Amino acid sequence: MTVVVLDQDYLAICAIVTVGMQLSFFIVAAAFKFDKVTDFAGGTNFVVLALLTFLLAQTYNTRQIIVTAFVCAWGIRLSGYLLYRILKIGEDKRFDDRRNNIVKFAIFWIFQAIWVFTVSLPVIFVNSPRNSLVNNPAICDVFTISDIIGMILFGCGFVIEFFADLQKFNFRNSELNRGKWCDVGLWKFSRHPNYFGEIVIWWGVFSIAASVLRGAQWVTVIGPLFITAILLFLSGIPGLEKSADDRYRDRESYRYYKHSTPPLFLCPPVIYAALPKLVKVICCLEFPFYNYLDVESETASITTG
Repeated sequence: MTVVVLDQDYLAICAIVTVGMQLSFFIVAAAFKFDKVTDFAGGTNFVVLALLTFLLAQTYNTRQIIVTAFVCAWGIRLSGYLLYRILKIGEDKRFDDRRNNIVKFAIFWIFQAIWVFTVSLPVIFVNSPRNSLVNNPAICDVFTISDIIGMILFGCGFVIEFFADLQKFNFRNSELNRGKWCDVGLWKFSRHPNYFGEIVIWWGVFSIAASVLRGAQWVTVIGPLFITAILLFLSGIPGLEKSADDRYRDRESYRYYKHSTPPLFLCPPVIYAALPKLVKVICCLEFPFYNYLDVESETASITTG
C-alpha cells in the first residue's frame, strides 16, 4: 500500500531528508575540521533518496526497480571509491581555504544539498506513486524507446566512469608516475573521461524518466542540466585544467597531450589534433577558459611592458 508523505511525489520529504543528512555531516565535518566524509555524504544521499521513494511508493514497477537499482549502484560505487581515496590520500585539497572558514565551508555543504536534490529529481519522479501503472493506467510498463536509450546511456556512462576512476587511481599509486599527468587507458582519449561518464549516466536516468513525465514534471530536466553545468563550468573541468596547466605548462609533451586530447568526449588523439580550433570549441567543448597554458607568459609580458 502506497504511503503518501507530505506530497504525492515525495518532493518535500526528499528535501527534508537531504537537508537533514547534509546538515548532520556538516556539523561533524565543521566541528572536527574533518573533510573525509564530504563526498561520501553526497553519494550516499542519492542512495537514500532512491530507496526512500521506492519503498514508500510500494508500486514496484519494472522501471522503478531498474532506476532505483541504477542510482544505488552508482551511489554506492562512487561514494565508496571516493571515501577510500580520501582515506588513502589524507586530505582533500579543495578545502584547504575552507576548513578554518565556517562560512565558506557551510556554503559548500549547502551547494551539495542542492546538487543532491536537483540531480535526484528523475528518480524521485519515476518512483512517484502518480507515475506507476497501479495508480495511472496511462503509464506504460513496457519499455519505450526512451527507456532503452536511457539504459544504454547509463550502462555506457557507468562503465566509462568506473574504468576512468580505476585507471587514474592505479596510475597515481605507482611510484613510477610521480610528477606525471594521467594519460593511460581512457585518459588517452579524454582529459576528463570520468566526468564524461558521469554526465552520460544522468542523461541516461533522465531518458528513462522521460517515459513517465507529465506536465510540470518535465522540470526534472534541470537534474542532468545541473550536473552538466557544474562539471563543465564550475567545480569540475575549469579548476582541474588550471591546476594541470600551472603544473605542467613547461612540458612540451603535456602541451601536445592537451592539444590532441578533448576535454570531455572520447576521441582518438590523431583525429582530435587535426581538427580546426573552431570545430573543437563548438563540437568538442574546448572552451577558451579551459586554457591556462600561456597565462603566465601573458602576465609577464604585461608586467615588463
